Amino acid sequence: MKNQEFQKLQDIVKKLRDPIDGCPWDLKQTHQSLLPYLIEESYEFLNAAEDKNDPSMEEELGDVLLQVLLHTTISEQENRFTLETVAKKLAEKLIRRHPHVFEKKDKTINAEQVTKNWEKIKEEEKGKNSISLIENSILNCPSLISAYKIGKKTEKIGFDWEDHTQVSWKVEEEWQELKEELAPRQVSIDRVEEEMGDFLFSAVQLARHLNLDPEKCLRKANKKFIKRFQKMETLIDQDGQNINNLNQKEMDIFWDEAKKER
Repeated sequence: MKNQEFQKLQDIVKKLRDPIDGCPWDLKQTHQSLLPYLIEESYEFLNAAEDKNDPSMEEELGDVLLQVLLHTTISEQENRFTLETVAKKLAEKLIRRHPHVFEKKDKTINAEQVTKNWEKIKEEEKGKNSISLIENSILNCPSLISAYKIGKKTEKIGFDWEDHTQVSWKVEEEWQELKEELAPRQVSIDRVEEEMGDFLFSAVQLARHLNLDPEKCLRKANKKFIKRFQKMETLIDQDGQNINNLNQKEMDIFWDEAKKER
């Protein structure tokens, strides 16, 4: 990217945040209020990347970059940090965690060794501040990804099931416990919430033991449901009916028809 184009973009964002001539919406934003947009834009890029749609990837990366520039501009206005200091810290970290590239070159190292070295250097950086093999920072990810990462951590130290068969038994056990909480006439929402969490956590670990990414599995399931739902809408429309006037059983007929299409 040409520096002049990037500088132009920075100037635009700073203009939006100008206290006098800026945009009321942009001026109202804080780090906290912008968080949902950063997450949303990241997932929109993820969708574009999965679809291998270059124009969409280009556009969505721009939206992610906008969020980065908004956050750094806000902090610069508050005299906290700047885009330059962010870039400086990132550059230092990349050099520090890639000694095989920037220090003693090692062309024999493979991707798996790089990952191990990265984690080792990361732990050394934490030093004595690290008090647990599984720190609270692992919860910074979406819950499904956090559960997967927790499992990878416990797997590394041998605190894990031996194979996927054992995990499937655990999933079944948690499912039974969840059903027991749903059985009484007076259901305890707190207990159901806890058992639902245990069930989902064990399901994530089953995916891990099968070398499957649970986030990817669920995303595929979501996409499949939406595709079938939209097909069902089309079939209903072609039949001259309005989906809002149909009951569950009537919709099921069209749903079963939509499921036949791959």
